[in-house]
Amino acid sequence: MTSNQVLRQNTVQSSLRLLIVEDQVDLAENLFEFLGEDRYVLDFAADGLTALHLLATQSYDVIVLDLMLPGVNGYEICQRIRQDLQCQTPIILMTALSALNDKEKGFDCGADDYLVKPFELRELQLRIEALHRRYAPQRPVLSAGDIRFDPGTLEVELRGLKTALTGTPARLFEMLVRAYPSFLSHEALSEALWGARHGETEGNSLRTHIYTLRKSLQAGLGNGLVKTIHGRGYSLEVPEKENLNTP
Repeated sequence: MTSNQVLRQNTVQSSLRLLIVEDQVDLAENLFEFLGEDRYVLDFAADGLTALHLLATQSYDVIVLDLMLPGVNGYEICQRIRQDLQCQTPIILMTALSALNDKEKGFDCGADDYLVKPFELRELQLRIEALHRRYAPQRPVLSAGDIRFDPGTLEVELRGLKTALTGTPARLFEMLVRAYPSFLSHEALSEALWGARHGETEGNSLRTHIYTLRKSLQAGLGNGLVKTIHGRGYSLEVPEKENLNTP
């Protein structure tokens, strides 16, 4: 194994999946740029209802939740995450509200940490890492036929061959593994990824991510594994042993 492979393996094994819930797009973009994709797999929701939808369909290591959101505020969203979804993922509340009673209300709603704006981005990162160390979940490895997928490390294994996925392709693969042997429609995948109805923009983005996913699987496992159900969606296809080529 080369030094680059070792570095890549160590990076993937320590990846954290974060959900950023923030209606200020500029701040969200700064967070994404600062945190980057080497250490983190990042998702974004501009409002609480979109965040609840993502949390109902995806798994995360830490949630960064703004309090002053349009429609349903962060307090209620935090409470619904704990009570309605029964989700125990650690939550950091970030807000300009600095009074003690505001903080008390946040913790009463189920938050694990409270960060007052403005703050240094490095401080947020340190708090994310601390919460992850304290509450890191043990996610079970998923299987589909001979395929194994670890949602914690984002590593795929097929008959002794292994490769690691990142970002949206990793999320797509997890959904396809969970759905196996059934297929997932274009609409279902688009809604799970972007919280929006399927349209031309989402359709083009979905095809691009599917292409990237297949390319990564082909390079690492010798097979793209994802089958197109024409006019309907995609499914996971476990190859016959004789059809598996060593990359």
